[in-house]
Amino acid sequence: MLIFGAWLLGMRGVWALLLSSDPTGLTLVIIVVFLASTLWCGARSRELQRQRALLATARPGLPGQSGQSWASEYLSALAAAPRDADAPAELLAEHTHGPHHTAWWVNGIQLKLGLLGKVIGFSVLALQIGQIQSFDASQSQDLLKSLTAGLGIALLTTMVGLVGNILLGLQLTRLDRYADALMADIQRRGIAVRHAD
Repeated sequence: MLIFGAWLLGMRGVWALLLSSDPTGLTLVIIVVFLASTLWCGARSRELQRQRALLATARPGLPGQSGQSWASEYLSALAAAPRDADAPAELLAEHTHGPHHTAWWVNGIQLKLGLLGKVIGFSVLALQIGQIQSFDASQSQDLLKSLTAGLGIALLTTMVGLVGNILLGLQLTRLDRYADALMADIQRRGIAVRHAD
């Protein structure tokens, strides 16, 4: 869907308009951050899918599984009966959810870059207004053109930051929910193995 949306925006000339209207380059930075984060979300979802597939074959102490299957590591940690009973669950949570915290931070960066663009745009606007010595009706068109440049920077960077933040937030929410379900299934497997013993 994202690829189709990007293609459609390209066909309508929106990308060219966004990039040409922002001399600060913040819009491009936000777009690059969003694309890199989306690729990371794809790689992370593949890893979660792989761990889901390995769950079916997970056994405590199974050779060759350590470092590959989070479920096998969790079951082995449970079988070892650690002093801290919560340690296996905390290690499992780190595997399933740990990297997502950084991704949520990156998601917030998009919003902050958009707000930075807003501040820069309004600063440009204020500087241009401050340089006006006298108002001449014959220069009104040039004056409006120079004033709207700063306003354009402010609005475009904020809009791109907000849209990127929303779209990446949706992806990260889905990743978190899938990681929650995976962790719950691994813990259920651990309970079943303990009762079987």
